[in-house]
Amino acid sequence: MKLIIQIPCYNEEVALPVTLSQLPEHIDGIDEIEILISDDGSTDRTVEIAKSYGVHHIETTTHHRGLAKTFMAGIQRAIAEGADIIVNTDADNQYNAEDIEKLVRPIIDKKADIVIGARPIKQIKEFSKLKKFLQFAGSKIVRLLSSTATEDAPSGFRAFSRDAALSINVFDNYTYTIETVIQSKTKGLHIISVPIRVNSSYRKSRLVKNIFSYIRKNSFTILRMFIIYRPFRFFALIGGVIFLFGMVLIVRFLLYYFFGSGNGHIQSLIISSILLITGFQTFIFGVLADLLAINRKLIEDVQVRTKKLENK
Repeated sequence: MKLIIQIPCYNEEVALPVTLSQLPEHIDGIDEIEILISDDGSTDRTVEIAKSYGVHHIETTTHHRGLAKTFMAGIQRAIAEGADIIVNTDADNQYNAEDIEKLVRPIIDKKADIVIGARPIKQIKEFSKLKKFLQFAGSKIVRLLSSTATEDAPSGFRAFSRDAALSINVFDNYTYTIETVIQSKTKGLHIISVPIRVNSSYRKSRLVKNIFSYIRKNSFTILRMFIIYRPFRFFALIGGVIFLFGMVLIVRFLLYYFFGSGNGHIQSLIISSILLITGFQTFIFGVLADLLAINRKLIEDVQVRTKKLENK
């Protein structure tokens, strides 16, 4: 069984040597461990350093594309290189490399398809109280939307089985973490969390440049993923709320009407009619969106089979 540890990198010449030096050389149940650097157009000595440390595979690009695309490029390269399990970790040495064994063990034992390392958020000194709250709140929302038990949705320290890696797609340009969690349930992938340790980071997060920008981008990502992967639930929820308001106004009008004062409240009947029609139309949008989602799943099934044939 081959494990490939992939590390997305963007100008990581300072932290990368430390990260590489701490990666495990042996894990029980794993026959081969290889390292893959997915470089996102670094302008410093990141690639040079990776080569000097004997990194097995280096995936490079000529320009900066962002974390999500860099992550997927690494996943695709790892699959092509014959990985049975892929572990993703950060180049800034944020995650304790000794816990890689914790991530891969459930996959080796065939108890999970995706394993996410849950950080001890409360104990991370670099996180402000606001950021800790947002981490907990965000993970809670993702758990509700994805119907999974993910404890730390934004964690980038995670392991994928080969089948899981072949199945995932990332549409978001900002980050892959939330999307891969939300889509896992729809693809029939079993996802679990394991507690992991963290190290002091060598630099500030490039993904969280501004806390309000982070909230805005992640909120948009969560909403977009909910629409993509749970379209019927999304539109049915909105349509149901609108329809309910319409019913309330109709009941209000009928009460006035039966008690002899309905003539002065005809506007309630008009507004309720509009709301009922709008709610029904929104529900129909949900049905159509769900049909499109089914079509997308069929296309993704074909995509997975094609990938398996190409990477035999």
